[in-house]
Amino acid sequence: MGLGNNSSSTVTSTSHTRPSLPLRGRSFRALVLAPERPLDDWFAQLDALVLRSPTLFAERPVILDVAGLAQPAPAPSAAGPEEQAGETGADPDATAPAEAATPDLSRLLAELDRRGIRIMGIEKADPGWTTPAMPPRLSGGRPAEMAPPPEPEKPKLSSLVLETPLRSGQTIYHPDGDVTVMGSVSSGAEILAGGSIHVYGALRGRAIAGAGGNRGARIYCRKFQPELLGIDGLFRTAETTDPGLRGKPVQVWLERDAIRMAALD
Repeated sequence: MGLGNNSSSTVTSTSHTRPSLPLRGRSFRALVLAPERPLDDWFAQLDALVLRSPTLFAERPVILDVAGLAQPAPAPSAAGPEEQAGETGADPDATAPAEAATPDLSRLLAELDRRGIRIMGIEKADPGWTTPAMPPRLSGGRPAEMAPPPEPEKPKLSSLVLETPLRSGQTIYHPDGDVTVMGSVSSGAEILAGGSIHVYGALRGRAIAGAGGNRGARIYCRKFQPELLGIDGLFRTAETTDPGLRGKPVQVWLERDAIRMAALD
């Protein structure tokens, strides 16, 4: 019996290593709009602000805080349902529609979009107020559905000192304390500080103090010529400041719900 030659072959497997997926973190600033009822009056104030400062919301994400749109629960009446029905002629079993107390966020978002204001999220909204087509509900800047993380330690307040003037187009953001500028702040420049702002030259740009909710923050400058002032979410434009303060050393502070300003000398 003949035997054939046995041949063997070696199969080599090649494994391909998949490249790692690059992940990058990114942080950004967002302004907060807090509408109040009646919305027509609030939109009129917003339009006036945008007219005086057209680039205030340009290319900036905005968070919508709708806490001011919640309707308070009606006060209980001493009269019973039957007595109330007798007075008004209404059916005591009838109830007011729940939609009457629900803010029309669709209209609100449409009006903001028409003004070029893009909303990245909605804070302090009841789940029944929003739809999947709307921006996500947020809580503290995070999706509302996420469990709140452990409270981090509050950062220690620190001061930022700028030895050089702030040129047009530059923005300084320091959320953890005061900002001091040893020179001037040019028109078109902007400072956002969690604390107070001190300018030892001319203030010709925008100065927003108390950006993190510090109502005690103030703005000081040696020469008062601002484009925009803000403290804890309240704003004043150049047209709404006292012309008699122009060019003088001035301090700006918050008193109740109004921005006050006075000469330092």
